[in-house]
Amino acid sequence: MSGNDLLFVVVPYAAFVLLVVVSIARWRLHEFTVSSLSSQLLESKRLFWGSIPFHWGVSLILIGHLLALLIPRSIEIWNAVPLQLFLLEATGMALGLWALFGIVMLITRRVQVRRIAAVTSPMDAAVLGLLLLQIVTGLWIAIGYRWGSFWGTSVFVPYIRSLLTLSPQPELVASLPIILKTHVLAFFAFMALFPFSRLVHIITLPLNYLTRPWQKVVRNAPEPYVYQPSADEFLTKKS
Repeated sequence: MSGNDLLFVVVPYAAFVLLVVVSIARWRLHEFTVSSLSSQLLESKRLFWGSIPFHWGVSLILIGHLLALLIPRSIEIWNAVPLQLFLLEATGMALGLWALFGIVMLITRRVQVRRIAAVTSPMDAAVLGLLLLQIVTGLWIAIGYRWGSFWGTSVFVPYIRSLLTLSPQPELVASLPIILKTHVLAFFAFMALFPFSRLVHIITLPLNYLTRPWQKVVRNAPEPYVYQPSADEFLTKKS
C-alpha cells in the first residue's frame, strides 16, 4: 500500500466510520455528554464577535463546496463567464477572511481570558487548531492557486465522488501541491475528531442548531424569599 493510498483512501474511510459510529454511540449511550458546554456566562463579548463571523463564514463556504459536489456542471457553466467567475472567487475569499477573523477571535478568547482557558480542554484546542488550519490553507489556495472553483470541479469533485461510490481514485490527488493535500487531510482529521468533541451536538436531534441563536442561557434560580406574616402575627403587631 502506497502513502497516497493510506492518506487518501484509508484515512477518509476511517474518519467517516469514526464520525458515524462514535456519534451514534455517544448520542445513545452517553447522551448527557452531548452538549455545547456553554462558556457564554464566563465571557460574552468576544464570543459574539467570534461566533457570528466564524459560523456564518464556514457554513456558507461549506454550502458552496456542497453545491460544487452536487451540481458541478452548473458551476462550470456559471464560471464560463469571466465576471461571474471573479464574483464567485471574490465571494469565497471574503467569506474565508470573515471566518478567519471569527476563528482567531475565538482562539484568542480561550487563550487570553483566564476563566475560559481554565475550562478549555485539549480536544477544544485540537478542534480549533484544525479549523484554523483548514481556513488558512483554503485562503492560501485561493490566493496561490487561483480560480479554484473552476479547476476544483475537475480535480476534487471526481475524487470525492470516487470515495462516495466506494471506488476510490487516490491518483486524482496524488500529484497535487502539498498545500492542497494538507487542506483535504485537515478536513478528514476534523471528521475523525468531530464526534469526540463538543461540536457533536450539532448533528444530534433536534436538528435546530442553524435556526436558533448560537447560544441559549436560561436562568434557573429560585425566586427571592419574601417574608409574609400570618394573620395572627399581623394583628399582634398592630395591637
